[in-house]
Amino acid sequence: TFFFSGLTAMEKKLAEYKCNTNEAIQLKLVRFPEDLEDDNTTFNPEYSHQVFGDDEVAFGYKGLKILLYYIAGNLSTLFRIEYTSKVNEKFDCVEADDVESKIREIIPPGFCTNTDDFVSLLEKEVNFKPFGMLLHTYSIHNEEAGEDITYQIYKADMTCPGFREYHERLQTFLMWFIETASFIDVDDERWNYFLVFEKYNKDGATLFATVGYMTVYNYYVYPDKTRPRVSQMLILPPFQGEGHGAQLLETVHRYYMSSPTVLDITAEDPSENYVKLRDFVLVKLCQDLLCFSPVKLMQGFSQEMVTEAQQKLKINKQHTRRVYEILRLRATNMGDAEQSRSYRLDVKRRLIGPYKKKQRELAKMRRCLRPEEMTNQLNQIDLNLQREQLEESFQQLVSDYRRVLERLAQA
Repeated sequence: TFFFSGLTAMEKKLAEYKCNTNEAIQLKLVRFPEDLEDDNTTFNPEYSHQVFGDDEVAFGYKGLKILLYYIAGNLSTLFRIEYTSKVNEKFDCVEADDVESKIREIIPPGFCTNTDDFVSLLEKEVNFKPFGMLLHTYSIHNEEAGEDITYQIYKADMTCPGFREYHERLQTFLMWFIETASFIDVDDERWNYFLVFEKYNKDGATLFATVGYMTVYNYYVYPDKTRPRVSQMLILPPFQGEGHGAQLLETVHRYYMSSPTVLDITAEDPSENYVKLRDFVLVKLCQDLLCFSPVKLMQGFSQEMVTEAQQKLKINKQHTRRVYEILRLRATNMGDAEQSRSYRLDVKRRLIGPYKKKQRELAKMRRCLRPEEMTNQLNQIDLNLQREQLEESFQQLVSDYRRVLERLAQA
């Protein structure tokens, strides 16, 4: 028993040296020297498992703080580690995690390690200008500041002086805010980069702060077309919920719409939030097309919709179908039994596609499997369960669609 009680005391002691890395990592976008001391400007990662493992824990420190401060525009970085105490190999016979080398693996070299150097870089920030070509300017009313704030969206590429280094610093944010982030191969010239900046004033000068960005890969389609695919999109946390994502996605769509060689625009493994954003932007773009007039919506999904959305707006068939369902919902009186039934059947017919495919595969299997092997497969598809799942999917979809329509009504 003595041995066990000793063990738990040791374990207790070691447990005190575990820190949650999502809390330990403190991020800042710094505009003024006083931001360094202001806790309101600090934000934390949503994820740190890609750097610190699935349990998102750093071992060996008490009161661990991993400071990653960025100058708001050009993202010059201050990286420091602070803690109140650290385990010691001599006394504790265990080694602390090498937190520094884990962070160094994802942030590019050339960062500051002390505050004075960082503040002196901050003074040079007035020289920072956005990269590339200006595509769009918009303003959003800010309640706190009591004024309209101006934002700009630029398209950049690796030939812009200084952009390669800037992008290396920018992409480090992906690790903390995108669950399965990866860094892209910047030497591949088929990448396009779209950047959002805020204009702000400091001592009478106009400066630019980084708000977010999107990377798009141009896939080649035989014989002479491209199919741009959205790869990554991130609006930095201090700017989230202000509508920048919609501005960025719409601007990117409009940029490609003007190009005769673009077939349509897709996305790689989109998140739920991205799908909601895309629904809103595409419905906003499509709602005035003639093929989406209420009369035509009530006649059902048509080839005309597919063609017009692709030719005019570079929207692919699958996304056009969603746009149709959302706009048809708006045109449908769901209180009218006949209209509501017709809408439900129309959407469920699309939703049942994957189930039908599964049943066709089963029919094939029936022909080549022995009966006892079949029962196993059949049990998986219970018709009542299928109906329930279908109804659930339908209800979920309608509530998502209603949110899109609410946002549209406010836009």
